Amino acid sequence: MDEFDYIIVGAGAAGSILANRLSEDRSVTVCVLEAGPRDRNPWIHIPAGFTKTLTDPSVTWQFSTEPTENTAGRRIPTIQGRTLGGSSSVNGLIYNRGQPGDLDSWAQRGNRGWGYADCLPFYMRTERRIGFGEPERRGRAGGLPVTDMDWIHPLSEAFIQGCVNAGIPRNPDYNSGDQAGVGYYQRFILRGRRVSAARAYLKPVMARPNLEVRTNARACEVVLHGRRAVAVRYQQERGGPSVHLRARREIILSAGTVNTARLLQVSGIGPAWLLQQLGVEVKHELPVGENFRDHYASRFVMRAKPGVTTLNELARGPRLVGQVLRWATGQPSMLATAPSHVHIFWKSFEGLDQPDLQGVFTPGSYKVGKTYILDDYPGVSAGMWQHRPESTGWVRARSADVWEDPEIQPNYLTNPMDIRVHLAGQRLIRRLLNTPEMQHFLERETLPGPEAQSDDELLAFARQYGTTTYHLIGTCRMGPTTDPSAVVNDRLQIHGLEGIRVIDASIMPSMPSANTFATTLMIAEKGASFIRGREAAEAA
Repeated sequence: MDEFDYIIVGAGAAGSILANRLSEDRSVTVCVLEAGPRDRNPWIHIPAGFTKTLTDPSVTWQFSTEPTENTAGRRIPTIQGRTLGGSSSVNGLIYNRGQPGDLDSWAQRGNRGWGYADCLPFYMRTERRIGFGEPERRGRAGGLPVTDMDWIHPLSEAFIQGCVNAGIPRNPDYNSGDQAGVGYYQRFILRGRRVSAARAYLKPVMARPNLEVRTNARACEVVLHGRRAVAVRYQQERGGPSVHLRARREIILSAGTVNTARLLQVSGIGPAWLLQQLGVEVKHELPVGENFRDHYASRFVMRAKPGVTTLNELARGPRLVGQVLRWATGQPSMLATAPSHVHIFWKSFEGLDQPDLQGVFTPGSYKVGKTYILDDYPGVSAGMWQHRPESTGWVRARSADVWEDPEIQPNYLTNPMDIRVHLAGQRLIRRLLNTPEMQHFLERETLPGPEAQSDDELLAFARQYGTTTYHLIGTCRMGPTTDPSAVVNDRLQIHGLEGIRVIDASIMPSMPSANTFATTLMIAEKGASFIRGREAAEAA
């Protein structure tokens, strides 16, 4: 049996940072297990290539949710990255920290050291901000380059101006701690290429003699000796031989909200009733897999007037050739943009202190029921989702076999407040698509269509066409021992066990007002400081 000081399960956003930080200490050995292959697929590195990789099972987990009435009986694809870099190798490239109050609420729940002021230094440590940003809030020397949009479309400019004239201020830096407003998204693209967590943190250190990365290695079990986690068992193919790795110091689970929960459950760590149902010995009872949350979005589509050029036309024929040539020669190009161009952070109702909605605008549109396949006509799309959904669900293994997909149930739109906020977001995005500035370019609404006006009609549309935003959190919730829903403590150690931590988005106690990537990086930086005993020094 091979032995390492630290075994990290998962080479995504968190795992890449942990591998980098822990292997800085040349006196320890680190092994990273990644279930997917190396990130050699060329589409990973071209930002527009997400349309190819998102449906490619060779580099993604092709999960889907369970059907409910609130999704009109549909299973919704809930895809996650399965390669070096994890979801940061296939996602929408947005860097968004959220609001200070998100983290302050974590601290108020009894999680010491997790307030905004405590976490800000770790956000700053992860990023290399290229562009405007206040030095006391934005990092300039971190591993992840965070850049501004450099390919500006006239429809995006018109949309922003329409928002400003409608009373939503332009915000030059929504990651400064003041999120409200409209503007262009910041993204992790540099010189026309995606910079995943693997490319930013893992690749530069893979030659270290004390670091080993094993790909196509699916973790099947965390082995316990009494209350201590001592080893990880993995397989490289279904039914193939198992390999055991012993951890001298700690096992760190960074496999993501779905896979971390499933791995713990099949290892005998989870709700007793579920483990008994699976035929798994109950080794340690905890609410693993509960408290699951995700953002649920509705997107409106409008057809552009004849002669207006959108992404739909630029992605075909000679125009596409022109964009490819621009990208290849280092010029701004649609190939080097995030799928969402413009952000809107605003309030569902007057009187709120902070935005409770996040919106996106793209000068292009996609075919109904298809995954990022552009329409045949010129069109634009805009969507909105609730920042902090109250609806919660679960992730549960279906069997003791980790090669079988788990049950994923977000329970979208089950909380009445979520419905109320979602409807307000739909009405806001429709209003912003119909400003005088946009009417100059747009012809008519095609989805849901002008016939959907009442709350019932808009809600029916949301249930029939709404989608995940792939922001999965919460299945190993952080909280004190007095919190019956908590799985890890505020040092990210699993309650009641030794030698094991969870460091990924699954520990988030509640949903941040943001995409989850930036906060997952912060959690990993902070978690590494706990392990190395350097929290105070690195937070200074």
